[in-house]
Amino acid sequence: MTTDATSAATPTGAGPTWLTAFLDLAPDDFERGVVFWAGVTGCEVSPSRGRHDEFATLVPADGDAHLRLQCLRAGRSDVHLDLHVADPWAAAERAVRLGASVVADRGYVVLESPAGLTFCLVPEPGSARPVPATPASWPGGRSQVDQVCLDVGPAAHDAECAFWQELTGFDPTPASGAEFRRLDAPGMPLRLLLQRLDEERPPGIHLDLAADDRAAEVERHLALGATPGPTPPGPDRGFTVLVDPAGSRYCITDRVPGTRGAGSGT
Repeated sequence: MTTDATSAATPTGAGPTWLTAFLDLAPDDFERGVVFWAGVTGCEVSPSRGRHDEFATLVPADGDAHLRLQCLRAGRSDVHLDLHVADPWAAAERAVRLGASVVADRGYVVLESPAGLTFCLVPEPGSARPVPATPASWPGGRSQVDQVCLDVGPAAHDAECAFWQELTGFDPTPASGAEFRRLDAPGMPLRLLLQRLDEERPPGIHLDLAADDRAAEVERHLALGATPGPTPPGPDRGFTVLVDPAGSRYCITDRVPGTRGAGSGT
């Protein structure tokens, strides 16, 4: 099965009806990670659930949740993406034809993309179509986690872009910089941004926030416990890299919260 972007469009009903970003936190990082991300987003933290109370949801003031937290049993903190679909096993078969590989069946299906990024296919959240939450308001303006960035090395980048476009059926939308490709769909809480790394290294996933006032938002995050991340060389690109208390990088961007379509590169 080809993964070229010009191949057939996603069959009707095959794409996700909702996206959830999971913050996977190492055991020693879980408590401070929960406190930090609740403060960043302005969300309430749901009661714990799961066999080992390992899952929690960041519940927004309105709309439906799209951010969840998991306490890992071992390993380092990371991020993965859940795609909510009508039939996870049928969707998994299609994902494999597009180049993914199945890792586990846990009542939902854990897979790896062609580049090696972990994601899950999970049942739809309910009968009603979910509604995206509105941005949270702060003294310095509004902000919102609205994008998941997939960081992929040069050799795998084009195939990975084609894979996610075909799997989701999302439309390509403008992104600044030749190293970025963005996929978006109406009614979804998260965009997908695929970033071509400058060198070959293991792929990764990070979260991006849109903010009305990036400088004010950066100061707010630093006060909550974030630390400055590496500054990209050259002129300002419209984003600031930070590191959360669990050691995961994320970005605050100049995109306008609550909007879709063209925006700055990340």
